[in-house]
Amino acid sequence: MRHRILLAAIASLVLLVPAVSASANSKQFTTVEAPRELLSGDPGVWLSLIDDLGADAIRIQVGWRNVAPKPDNRRAPSFNASNPNAYPDGAWARYDAAIAGARERGLKVQVTLGGPAPDWATSKRDGLTRPDPTAFGRFSTAVARRYGSRVSWWSIWNEPNLGKFLKPIANDESATVYRNLYTKAYSALRGVGVRAPVLFGELAPQGNSLRDIGTIAPLRFLRSMLCLDANYRRVRGKRCAKLPTQGFAMHPYSTKAGPFLVPPADNVTIGVLPRLVSALDKAARAGAIPSRLPIYITEFGVQSYPDKRVGVSLPAQSDYRSISERIAYGNSRVKSFSQYLLRDDGGTGYEYGAFESGLFLYKGDKPKPALHSFRLPLVVVAKKSTSTRATLWGLVRPGKQAHRGGTIAIEYADAGRGWRRLASQRFGSSGYWKRSVAMKKNRKFRVKWTAPDGGRYTGPGTLARFAP
Repeated sequence: MRHRILLAAIASLVLLVPAVSASANSKQFTTVEAPRELLSGDPGVWLSLIDDLGADAIRIQVGWRNVAPKPDNRRAPSFNASNPNAYPDGAWARYDAAIAGARERGLKVQVTLGGPAPDWATSKRDGLTRPDPTAFGRFSTAVARRYGSRVSWWSIWNEPNLGKFLKPIANDESATVYRNLYTKAYSALRGVGVRAPVLFGELAPQGNSLRDIGTIAPLRFLRSMLCLDANYRRVRGKRCAKLPTQGFAMHPYSTKAGPFLVPPADNVTIGVLPRLVSALDKAARAGAIPSRLPIYITEFGVQSYPDKRVGVSLPAQSDYRSISERIAYGNSRVKSFSQYLLRDDGGTGYEYGAFESGLFLYKGDKPKPALHSFRLPLVVVAKKSTSTRATLWGLVRPGKQAHRGGTIAIEYADAGRGWRRLASQRFGSSGYWKRSVAMKKNRKFRVKWTAPDGGRYTGPGTLARFAP
């Protein structure tokens, strides 16, 4: 019943922004990550919802410890770790269902191979410290043999620059550990015929100095794993071959400041993506990675209330999410954008410490404004030369019903007045569109779209927003 209510809810349902580059990426695709919904029980209703929203793909993290035999043992069990059939009965069931269901609906799949490791594969028998790269390679082989051609993109280890996911972080040692894990996994995938792109990184956005479980700033971690100094030059005495890869994965989360945040150097949030482009290009010039690597935003969301510590209001979440998507679209190196999560976290630490970045509230599964702006993102971009004109940027998320283009209705509302029709606007097969409009203080805009199957969708009212 709860699932049917969610699907029914879907069916009924002057701005100064960070600069974007001149060359936009009209082929950017969107992934959704929903681990609770897709990896427990029957994922079918949730996959249908993701497909209905117009997303292109899902991201699934296949955890080594989750499938390994006797993960709590200190000694490794005797089994053929490269053979997926040698793993415990039912070990792959949750991943089988999610991947098969996604492909049935035409959704592509990204798989992240990662930890925690079984205790027997780590030096301190804790699942985190110096996982055995050879054993990880065998696990990677098993996953590739099971899912192989059904996966469109692969990536290695989730947020390895976090001490709670990979240790030790002292002296940046985890960067070297990660390099060894990555290279073994890459060789394993290619060794069994995988031809899809393999991404490295999957890095968290900001460093901190917490001991043991802290975070190494992502660009510092990048340099360490590639044997580069602070100036992106080869470190003397270290020999690192050019890393084989087809892309870099990033999680550019922000804080309450959202897309307007400018964090300290070596950190990468959504508003400073050019930092990452520059860092990758410098590393390429040093011969550490291929040139002009594409960037995949594989995990991203905007934290909202009820988290009062780092979350923003529900309308702000909706607008910040759309602004962030426009930033990604405006950077020609960005290949994909992400929505994490589908529904907010709940349970212990619900208000403080959990992820409230979903499109539905945890309590009552109430749709947020961000749900509607996910289907119909809209940003109002002020013109520097005048306060009376602005440009609307938007997207009819290119799902099956929108891929041939169509027409939307643009509406506006001034303070104290109702919604009035402004214009009709055509959009092409990419779903993206823009239009110059008259602007005044406190004017809101929204978009309405009638899909080919008759479904009617309305985006939330979008206000002018300024950097906090």
